[in-house]
This record gives sequence, C-alpha cells and structure tokens, in this order.
Amino acid sequence: MDYCNNESCSGAVSVPDRNFGRGVNVTKPGNDQELLKVAQDLVDASVGTEQVEVILSNGESTTVKVHSGEVESLTSAGSAAAGIRVIRDGRLGFASCGTLNPIVLSETLDSARDNCRFAEQDEHNGLALADGVDVVPQNLWSDSVLSTTVDQKVALALDLERQVIGLDSRVSTARSTSYGDGWGQAALASTNGISRVTSEASCSIGTQPLARHGDETQMGWGSDASRDPESLDLQKVATEAVERATKLLGATKPSSVRVPILLEPRLAVTLFGMVTGMLSAEAVQKGRSPFADRLGEQIGSELLNLVDDPTRSESLGAEEWDGEGLACRSNPLLKAGVLQMFLHDSTTARRAGLRSTGSAVRAVRGLPAPGPQLLVMEPGETSAPEMLRGVTTGLAVQSFAGIHSGVNPVSGDFSVGADGVMIRNGELAEPVRELTIASTIQRLLLGVTRVADDFEWLPGGSGACSVLIEDVSVSGS
Repeated sequence: MDYCNNESCSGAVSVPDRNFGRGVNVTKPGNDQELLKVAQDLVDASVGTEQVEVILSNGESTTVKVHSGEVESLTSAGSAAAGIRVIRDGRLGFASCGTLNPIVLSETLDSARDNCRFAEQDEHNGLALADGVDVVPQNLWSDSVLSTTVDQKVALALDLERQVIGLDSRVSTARSTSYGDGWGQAALASTNGISRVTSEASCSIGTQPLARHGDETQMGWGSDASRDPESLDLQKVATEAVERATKLLGATKPSSVRVPILLEPRLAVTLFGMVTGMLSAEAVQKGRSPFADRLGEQIGSELLNLVDDPTRSESLGAEEWDGEGLACRSNPLLKAGVLQMFLHDSTTARRAGLRSTGSAVRAVRGLPAPGPQLLVMEPGETSAPEMLRGVTTGLAVQSFAGIHSGVNPVSGDFSVGADGVMIRNGELAEPVRELTIASTIQRLLLGVTRVADDFEWLPGGSGACSVLIEDVSVSGS
C-alpha cells in the first residue's frame, strides 16, 4: 500500500476538538493510534444506512544524491493523504485530499457523499466485511531509520560512490548515486467494523556507474534496501553495478535467431510480475486477461510454482493488511504450472459469488482494486552453474527495455528491447545489445525448462530464482 504520496503537507497538523480528532499531532511517527482515532471519528459521522470507509496516511522521506565526491542534492519532504469511500443504495462516491486538516477532511467526506448522486447503481458495491482471517504480525518499523543523522546518510552515499569508482579503472564516475529512506503511517476504519493501523520505515541505496572504453560508454546499476541503514550491503551493490556496466563493453548487435534465454531473479520477477497482474479478477471480469477462461488449466511449465504472499516476514515487502483492511494471506497462483485462482477484492468477489482473497491494492488517494502484493517463486533444483549446461546457443539477458509498452496485458503479446551476453556451448561469451525479444506471455510460461535454486529476496520485496526459457525469438541484425 502506498502510504506516502506526492502531496506535500505544509507541516504538522494539530487536530482540534471538532467532530473528530483530539488535539494531537498526527503527522509525527509514533502517533499511529491517534491517526486511527481521526479515521474512526470520521466514520462515526456516517448518516443512516450509508457505508463509510476512511483511510489516512502520513509520512516523511529523505533522499541524498551525490556526484564526484560532493552532495548534488538533499531533499526531505513530508506528505499526508486521505481517501474516503461512501456507498449508499449501491452507489459509490469517492473523494480524496492531500492533507489531514480537519476542515478539509470534513469537506472531503461531504464530497464523497455528493459524488454518490452521480454514480451508477451496482448491487455489488460494498465495503469489505471481516472474514475471520487472522493478521500475521509483521515488524515493519525501524527506529534506526529515524535515528540516522543527515551526515550519516550523506556518508553512506559518498562511501558507495567511492567503492564504485575504485573497483575498475574503466569506471571513473557514476551517473547517479543515492541514499533514500522514509517512514509512513496508515490507518483505515469503516462502518463495517474494520479498524487497522500500521507503521513502516525503510531505507535504500543505489548507483548507476558509467564504464568507458574508447568512445564507448555503458551504464550499470545496483541497489539494496533494508530496515536498518547499517545492514545495507554497499560492497555487493558496488560490485554488481560495476560488473553490469563493464560486462557490455564491446557489445554488438547479434544475428536474429531462436534460442533459450536465461533470466536472473530480478528479470524473472519482472516477467512473472506481469503475469500475476493478468490474474486480477477485475481484468478477468472485464475480459482483459489472456487467462480469463483458464482456471484449473496448465498455463505454465510444471516447474513453475508462483505464490502471492505478503505474509512473508523475510521480505521487505511484507504487509499485515490489504487496501480494504482485510488480513493479508498466502494465495497460490500457479502450482506445477496449473492456474489455481484469481486475485479478488470485495467487489470482484461479490460479482463472482466468492470471498475476497485479501488482495485489494491501492494508493491512499485512489480506489482499491484487486492485484498482486508480493510475488514469491518456489526455487528449483538446478544449481546456478548448471543452468547453462547443454545450451549450445542462448542469451543471458541483462536488462529489458520498454517492458511496459512492449507487453499487451490483454493478448499476452511480448516484444521488448534487451541486452545481455550470448551463451556458447554452455559458457558465457560475447556481449550483445540493440536486440528485441519477441514471444507471448503464454509461450514464455510454458517454455520454462529450468528453475534454479538461487532464490533471493530482491530490494523491491519479491522473491525469485533464475529461469531458462526455451525457443524465444531474438531479433538483431
């Protein structure tokens, strides 16, 4: 859930004794229960049989960017947001604002009520009902993020840049190197008795080194994220980023060919994350998914096991509740390649005569919709070195380009730019670039022939492994 947003609040907001609020500062960390009280007071202002749901958030973020040993920019910004749903006689009204000012919150509630008058009636409209699923407690907070001084944040970014530049003589600068952190609080309350609150904090580092050889320049990248700044692995980030930058020096455009492609965990998540988006019940019900009529069928390789599981405490992307306040849960999507289920929120579940899968996702200032929350791949039994064994000619992909515009979520057509390293007789060979990978999502899923045992949690939260996919069109010269 997106607790922070781009709406900058003008400072601390003290909520006075009006229809809601108790004169407390709800924009400071540690006052999440007070934030919930403000949300509940708004809900208690409901009239008659109307259903009201209020979600509030606030937070703060800091970003440090450095270049050539100097601080390039340092920004710190606070944010606040509110989203209010009102449902009356099957009509849904929604309104949002970018402040926790009590007068504005009251006006936002009135606007949501007023918007009901212009909405079409839909018998399936309704707020979530508690379903008895217990919340899996998560430790999402970090005092160390808040206690880290600005000087320490700057030092982390500068240290990362120094390590990057010192690893390889072909890397003398980085396009960007940064440290970022933030905390957020969110509270949700509804007339259906749902009452949730959470607080989160995390930090990250990233770099984009530039490798040069003659007139050629290639850019790499690396990142890490954690709930503790001291746990950020600067050495690993620097090493991976420099390796990616230098690996493509001397790359040429390959000949067009059909070959197996190897995707590292980061790229496997990119591909399969798009697949899970196509398993949203909303997309299915609107006829916008290539898997709409495939429930219970084999849509992928028997080696593929995918789960949407935001309860995994090991992941930085773990959550306790979804965008409607229902407890997060583990939802198996593919078992041995067989499609197990679609992801539902309360509205799509009512339309299908089912129960919500606790899969509502939302920004605070937007309506909830069903979607994936935390993708987890089950590791395979093939070791990483064995992934290349027996591959006469193939491509180890390093990056995709135009991934969002190049994938049709309705038909499944897949055509994206890429670069990487060719595989020759089971070994990594020459680097290549300016190529296009073309297939369909359906063929890519069925074409998985190997899944590695190199499972890792990625900075974005998902957990994945490397995969080998057979018979993929690679277009070059």
